[in-house]
Amino acid sequence: MPTHPPPPIDPERCPLCGGDNRCAMEIERATGVPQPPCWCVSETFTPALLARLPEAARAAACICPACVKAALDAAR
Repeated sequence: MPTHPPPPIDPERCPLCGGDNRCAMEIERATGVPQPPCWCVSETFTPALLARLPEAARAAACICPACVKAALDAAR
């Protein structure tokens, strides 16, 4: 039975939930408009959250604020 390759990673979408990740770096790349530092530079990404990332998404797409918040809430 043939297998289908996974869909390509969309850098504008969270690789965990598919929501908008609001990545300032991606917005700047896509629009050419300078952006302030991304929201993620001041966030904490738990090891458990990072372990959930599909291998193909690592260094290719940002986790969204909602997934980061949910992971931090679950860790408390």
